[in-house]
Amino acid sequence: MAGKGTPATALLVKQKITHKLHSYDHDPRHESYGGEAAEILGLDPARVFKTLVAEVDGTLTVGVVPVTGSLDLKALAAAVGGKKARMAEAAAAQRATGYVLGGISPLGQRSRLPVVIDATAESFDTIHCSAGRRGLEMELAPGDLIRLTKATVAPIAGA
Repeated sequence: MAGKGTPATALLVKQKITHKLHSYDHDPRHESYGGEAAEILGLDPARVFKTLVAEVDGTLTVGVVPVTGSLDLKALAAAVGGKKARMAEAAAAQRATGYVLGGISPLGQRSRLPVVIDATAESFDTIHCSAGRRGLEMELAPGDLIRLTKATVAPIAGA
């Protein structure tokens, strides 16, 4: 399982981005994919980011926030110049990204969606986020993730 690449890992290799992959056995009974990754891999949860897909004024938009918080939909909408945001339907998120819930990566998505990364990411040397499959996390510099996704950086994490 860990040997199989994903579109996200392929992009990292193609772009020659320094990164590390961390794999673990995902437990389908766990309530939080990102929380599970932090717990099993022994990571600071503030450095583990989840990738959430929302709809801002009808456009699917990706929010990347620490697993310790939630996505502030008003802040996400404001960050992309929108008025109203709501969480996207699971099927729409999976169809647009090409990934399953719990394995949605901000990199290598089927459709290039606008990405907003929470500003706290820049306070770390490296952050962790899904590498495109449940049980597979990638660790990379936040600047590399921002550059590769052409992300906006804004305070979008809620309590």
